[in-house]
Amino acid sequence: MFKEFKEFAMRGNVLDMAVGIIIGAAFGTIVTSLVNDVIMPPIGLLVGNVDFSNLFAVLKEGKTAGPYASLASAKAAGAVTLNIGLFINTVINFLIVAFAIFLLIRSINRLKRQEEAAPTTKDCPYCLTSIPIKATRCAHCTSELKAG
Repeated sequence: MFKEFKEFAMRGNVLDMAVGIIIGAAFGTIVTSLVNDVIMPPIGLLVGNVDFSNLFAVLKEGKTAGPYASLASAKAAGAVTLNIGLFINTVINFLIVAFAIFLLIRSINRLKRQEEAAPTTKDCPYCLTSIPIKATRCAHCTSELKAG
C-alpha cells in the first residue's frame, strides 16, 4: 500500500498540482496584501474615509451595548454582525486575481498565436516539395535555392 501511495504521489501531475497550489497560495497572500494595503485605502479615502473592513451591520447586540467603533470591538462584545466590508474586500480580491489570471492567459495565448503564425517550411520552387525554411538546397530534387 505504501509503494502504491509513493507511486501516486511521485507522478508528474501530482507534483505539478502541488507546486501550483503552493504558488497559488503565495499569490493569494500577495493579492490580499495588494487589496488591503494598496487598493482599499485610496478607495476608502475617495468614498469618505470609509474603511471597508470595518463596514458591518449589527444583527444582535452583544453583552456590551453598541454602537461599536470597529468590527473587532463588536466581535469582542459578542455581537452578531453582518460583515459587509469583509465581503466587499473579498469580492475586490477575487476580481483582482481573476483579472491577473486573464492577463496571464491572454499573454500566453498571444505568444502561442505568434509561434503558430511563423512558418517553418517553404515549397521548393522546382519540385514543390515542402522543405525547411532555412534550407539552401532541396532534399528531394537537390536544386540550389536562392537565399532569403
